[in-house]
Amino acid sequence: MLEQFKEIYLAGGCFWGIEKYIQDIYGVKSTQVGYANGNTKNPTYEDVSHEDTNHVETVHVVYDSTDISLENLLELYYEVIEPTSINKQGNDEGSRYRSGIYYIDPEDKEVITKSISKLQEKYDDHIVIEVGPLNIFYKAEEYHQKYLDKNPEGYCHISKEKLNSVKDINKYNKPSQETLENLTDIQYKVTQESNTEQAFNNAYYNNFEKGIYVDITTGEPLFVSSDKFESGCGWPSFSKPIDPNVLLTKVDRQFFMKRKEVISKIGNSHLGHVFNDGPKETGGKRYCINSASLKFIAVDKMKEEGYGYLVVYVK
Repeated sequence: MLEQFKEIYLAGGCFWGIEKYIQDIYGVKSTQVGYANGNTKNPTYEDVSHEDTNHVETVHVVYDSTDISLENLLELYYEVIEPTSINKQGNDEGSRYRSGIYYIDPEDKEVITKSISKLQEKYDDHIVIEVGPLNIFYKAEEYHQKYLDKNPEGYCHISKEKLNSVKDINKYNKPSQETLENLTDIQYKVTQESNTEQAFNNAYYNNFEKGIYVDITTGEPLFVSSDKFESGCGWPSFSKPIDPNVLLTKVDRQFFMKRKEVISKIGNSHLGHVFNDGPKETGGKRYCINSASLKFIAVDKMKEEGYGYLVVYVK
């Protein structure tokens, strides 16, 4: 497993719903449901359902720590559990449905403890999420793996609104002709004709407010303010995109130069260029982007405009 890939085990009611929710979080690489920290070997679903095994329905999560931190992952997890409820989540009751965070890396304990303390500040009742090392985990039967992918109308204690809050699949489409016609003159020239706006005379070159930057033609999230830095070039500069898969690059030989053009994958819009003279500590890249190709969404407006699932990435 790659060094940046980390593991955590999360429990919070029926594992069908928890897995479906977590697997769609950006940065999560794989999930697997199973039975954890009980007192019997190789339990079946029937065993866990009807016998006193003390196993808890749990999701094994592998995530890329360069995309999402454990702290942010836990904040999203808290959105779909009732942290003050003992042995009950939604309509599911019993010790196998208790909430829990189980770690295999001892260094995660401090992160989890601080996260729980921060969560407690929001509640008068005591937080009862079980926290501890993973002692044992048995993979559940294949029938239960990705259950809601195989059975979209199957039972889930998590609302569809919550399930959809962490994903944007099929949400963004190639811009319509009407959308392009509603662009300003400079927005159209930049995105559709690959022009460049004036340096130091554009909307976002000196904007360092917290939030995200989305494609002006599609609304797709492209960059986070946390990755923006002052480069002195006169255009917004970012160390990386929110997800490498949202961008395309191609060689640009205009003006007798060889540069790497950056294009939005879905919108097919010209954004700017990427150079290798960025800060070394953030990977050495500088995405030099035209403000006219972007729309800025302030962090306090992100939920209202449908980007609430990305708030945890804004630092």
